[in-house]
Amino acid sequence: MNILEKDPLQLAQEWIDLAKEKSNMTYANAMSLATVNSAGEPSIRIVLLKELNAQGFVFFTNYNSRKGREIAANPHVAANFYWDKTFRQLKVLGTIKKISPADSQAYWQTRPRESQLSQYVSQQSQPVESREHLDELYNQAEQELAGKEIACPQHWGGYIITPKEMEFWIGREHRFHDRFQFKITSSGEWLGQRLFP
Repeated sequence: MNILEKDPLQLAQEWIDLAKEKSNMTYANAMSLATVNSAGEPSIRIVLLKELNAQGFVFFTNYNSRKGREIAANPHVAANFYWDKTFRQLKVLGTIKKISPADSQAYWQTRPRESQLSQYVSQQSQPVESREHLDELYNQAEQELAGKEIACPQHWGGYIITPKEMEFWIGREHRFHDRFQFKITSSGEWLGQRLFP
């Protein structure tokens, strides 16, 4: 099938699966997430894609983090995947919003207890005096919550990026690469086209 005839979200999943299978990448689901604050200043970091569905790209984080504050100020984001072993890249532009508390809670329950404890004590992106103090907070929480279920904090949960544009890049020799761009139309359909390298 011509790549431009494919559903770009399904194609994205195929590429992620290929990276997992062919390259033995530990984090084939790692994506760079770019956000912009209210002053127009960009920020970028790596997050892990946890679900890709017909609506978009889902990841989880602390809502009080820098990325959470910037998303609250500006819902327009960009994400990028790069798989060096398969020489492929995927760029995503879209808008972002929180997923439902029920869906966040469901994923929280699948997390290792140690990860739940880490999130329980972390005031993400805030200054902390030392590693020793951080470990002390963790150990205190571990003792206080021993034998108890750790509830999903209100400041933690998922976001979904709803794409409006996706670009698939395949590396070729002599930098004569393949680029395929998909844009969502006003009718909600994807329109694909090939771009010059």
